[in-house]
Amino acid sequence: MTTPPPECPAHAAGFGAGGARRLYGAEAEADPMGVYEKLRAEHGAIAPVLVHGDLPAWLVLGYRENLEVLRTPSRFSSDSRRWHAFQEGKVPPEHPIAPTVMWQPLVNFNDGDAQKRLRGAVSRGLSRFNRHGIRRHVTRVTHQLADEFCAKGRADLVGQFAELLPVLVLTNLLGLPEQDGPRLAEACRDLMKGTETSLASYGYILEALTKLVAEKHASPGYDLASWLIEDEAGLSDDEVVQHLRLVLVAANETTANLISDMIKLVLTDPRFRGNLSGGHMTLPDGLEQVLWDQPPLWVMPGRYATGPMELGGQHIEEGDMLLLGLAAGNTDPAIRPDLAASMHGNRSHLAFGGGPHECPGQDIGRAIAETGIDVLLGRLPDLNLAVEEDALVRVPSWTSRHLLELPVEFTPRRPQRDEDAEGAAAASRPVAEPEAVPRPAPSPVPQQTLPPQPAFPPRAPRRSWWRVLTGWLRR
Repeated sequence: MTTPPPECPAHAAGFGAGGARRLYGAEAEADPMGVYEKLRAEHGAIAPVLVHGDLPAWLVLGYRENLEVLRTPSRFSSDSRRWHAFQEGKVPPEHPIAPTVMWQPLVNFNDGDAQKRLRGAVSRGLSRFNRHGIRRHVTRVTHQLADEFCAKGRADLVGQFAELLPVLVLTNLLGLPEQDGPRLAEACRDLMKGTETSLASYGYILEALTKLVAEKHASPGYDLASWLIEDEAGLSDDEVVQHLRLVLVAANETTANLISDMIKLVLTDPRFRGNLSGGHMTLPDGLEQVLWDQPPLWVMPGRYATGPMELGGQHIEEGDMLLLGLAAGNTDPAIRPDLAASMHGNRSHLAFGGGPHECPGQDIGRAIAETGIDVLLGRLPDLNLAVEEDALVRVPSWTSRHLLELPVEFTPRRPQRDEDAEGAAAASRPVAEPEAVPRPAPSPVPQQTLPPQPAFPPRAPRRSWWRVLTGWLRR
């Protein structure tokens, strides 16, 4: 590759020393797919890149190469302590990328027996949920959220729907009291945006989960917290709390992105919407198309070479970091020569990863997105985008691109708050598989009314909440 001269603006903006392209900064974040295609043309399936601080890494662009890295933990470890940048002291705690890749005692940072132990507990817990029960609860929460804006005829479906629905459902699955849902939803949103109050939100989430685990020791229920506590893997209380946090925050963020992008597609592609309304395509089919074209995470760090090797024509050294290019792999010409061709119903995308670390909660995420969108479109069938598509703004980062807001308009409708007591009780039951021991009949839970919000509340661009947190910890 030809190195641009030092005086070239592109050298400073998009390139680092030696001419390697930066994967961060204004140019890369404004058009990440364009950067991926340039890298593919210059280097092939594996490209040298620079992450924050101009630290070198490899971006995996090829579909097959992504699968090879994901499926071969013996060669590509998830343990970031192997990264030579950490070993050489080049990644201090305040480094922008440190919180994203710094090793933690979580399933996604472990390999081998440790990974199997932690993943086994999480997978066994998640598998006990009844999908019909989840969809029933999603339906109820969707109606609650729609009731807050349906009479106004206008809404922001990012801030008033997509960012709230997943966490309000997840609080129920984890075993948290339903009345805690709105406050936890706000804390999760605040945490991911990296505001000045992110630290307080992080503390609130940990406090709520720690209290939950203590309560479930004394009074277990039909929820993920109880199942992790009693699992044969023998998780410590801290491991239970941290994995509940992982499920709550990570699953909420990715599912919120999926919901936003799916609704955007329905609103901006008349053919897509026509196929849905005409019965030529199901909502689950359409969701897979979105997961191909707009995966919730575009780049997923990271894997670390356990020894020297050749991959995609590049020589990888032991301790090198590889970044999984999920969006780039999904558009690899080797498997998708025609990006306009329909991928409806095709689940072989990379959106949920693969191999031993493939997302264990992907079916729950799909259920939340599919059911929530289906119920919302049923409530508001004449939804229309309230601005031109070009006016929609995404908040870029080097790992994903969030829609900032999705303003819509529709015919105002009366809220549907008056459910009968039997229906409310049925909707609020635990969503677990039936157990041998009879369950106590749950008491009806009062509907929670979210505080009123303006149709288009001002929303600050997201900053890394990890940077806020680690900055505070260093004081």
